[in-house]
Amino acid sequence: MKALTAAEMREVDRLTTERYGISSLQLMENAGAHVAETVRKSTGSSVGHPTKICILCGKGNNGGDGLVAARHLQTVTIHVKVYLFGPTDELRGDAATNLHRWTEIGGKVQTVSDETAWSTAWPEVSNADVILDAIFGTGFRGAASGAVAKAIETINRHSRQATAARPSLILAVDTPTGLPSDGQPAEGPVLCAHKTVTFTAPKPGQLTSRDAAAVGFLDVVNIGSPRSLIEETGRGSLRWIEPEEFAGFPLVRTVDSHKGLYGHVLVVAGSLGKSGAAVMSSQAALCAGAGLVTVATPDVVLPIVATAHPEYMSEPLVSTESGTASMRNIEDRPTITPATADPSAKVASSVLERQMKEVKFRFERIQDGKTVLAVGPGLGLHPETQDFVRNVVRNTERPVILDADGLNAFAGRADELRDCKTRFLAITPHPGEMARLLGTSTKAVQDDRAKTAKEAASRWNVYVVLKGSHTIVAAPEGPIFVNTNGNPGLAKGGSGDVLTGVLAAMTAQFKTEDWLRVLALGVYLHGSAAELATEGTDSSGLLASEVANAVSRARGKLLLELQRGG
Repeated sequence: MKALTAAEMREVDRLTTERYGISSLQLMENAGAHVAETVRKSTGSSVGHPTKICILCGKGNNGGDGLVAARHLQTVTIHVKVYLFGPTDELRGDAATNLHRWTEIGGKVQTVSDETAWSTAWPEVSNADVILDAIFGTGFRGAASGAVAKAIETINRHSRQATAARPSLILAVDTPTGLPSDGQPAEGPVLCAHKTVTFTAPKPGQLTSRDAAAVGFLDVVNIGSPRSLIEETGRGSLRWIEPEEFAGFPLVRTVDSHKGLYGHVLVVAGSLGKSGAAVMSSQAALCAGAGLVTVATPDVVLPIVATAHPEYMSEPLVSTESGTASMRNIEDRPTITPATADPSAKVASSVLERQMKEVKFRFERIQDGKTVLAVGPGLGLHPETQDFVRNVVRNTERPVILDADGLNAFAGRADELRDCKTRFLAITPHPGEMARLLGTSTKAVQDDRAKTAKEAASRWNVYVVLKGSHTIVAAPEGPIFVNTNGNPGLAKGGSGDVLTGVLAAMTAQFKTEDWLRVLALGVYLHGSAAELATEGTDSSGLLASEVANAVSRARGKLLLELQRGG
């Protein structure tokens, strides 16, 4: 789905009314109803546990959305209090209509005209279970000031930037107050939410702004505008990753399926002390649906890796003295003495010839018949191992997913990536790894993640999966995909190794004709798997192997969502 700027969003709303006869008042009603439903689902209010909700409203349409939500939420078990930042007689249009509807059912409004009025309101707001932020919407420009700025700062301090146990929910209506919609940096304070319910389409600022973390978990809801209007109106290159992006993929397997249809992944990973990386990447490739998986790992850790999962095959790599992959896997020569005048030497000569061929082409033999290579997890930083990685990546013609220590092998020499034989090379750096590849700082990468990823893709002629909150997927040409699913449980060692295996498995199954979208699918399933794996528990204890095990459930959920219409 395309991301829409504030101006594009206004145009979609206008066309929705003009072409489809859905009034702006009805759009506002639908928006507020969705917000109310999100609150109900998030809080699980019951008769025995009444919920106190404070709704902070501005004078514009965002405030109108909040007033609709207030009306839908006002029940016996939910106590709603509305705070209006401005005089009631300054509301116009649909917002004024919904203020009237709220007061008509007995709803009260407390006006917050200045910082003193906010200080008076704060004791009650601070005791709320839920705070709804409906002050400024996507049309906001500049910096929040006065009572609004004070409210943002007070709530952020009280909630510790939405990390404290209370309030249980801070929900932003359409977008957090203070966050510019179109992606530019915020000029003032931004209210930090646990979740944002935005309408019709995501906004660039919610996806790629350096302040996008204030959004929390992003929920995009349809309030009546047809999806075709979003595609027609949007002019930017940003796309939000959601199920409909994959509606054209053959996600349902035929009854006569066999393993040969779904590719053979070769995982090149692991070293002494990092055998787990090889195990997790290979496990993830299996769980994500690859027909066959082989892991090539240093011989010193092969027994550990090979016995972890009986479903994958294994190949030994000659090790350095440090237990990492050696260049001998590329260029070694046998140590047998060449043939001499001794008649028995003829046998030695034949052995020499055979072994020279086998050892010289050891890795070429290993990768023969494979569909895609996943290179890097846990390989280590030994100089000889880095030479091995560069040789493999430069010379294979197969698609490559390059991660972790595979990326570190190109630190300071990333322009060599342009010279690889493969037409399909995907690099999967986290911000620190990207900074090392570019020779810049992590902060510079994070300041504009989308631009960084796109420029790197063009510069090195590669596909880029820039990991982190709101992972970016970019190619030299085409759109920029942004993923917002997943959870903080992925902030743990091994998560990237699992993603590498998932991306390789997606490539093995769906090939490279639409590889950018195939990679986006892998990122989406990885995030969805993390969500499913933490249901009923806290995400802090999530293990990377649990994410791998949940990928098939994530794929099933995706298929069900598509069958139900998204």
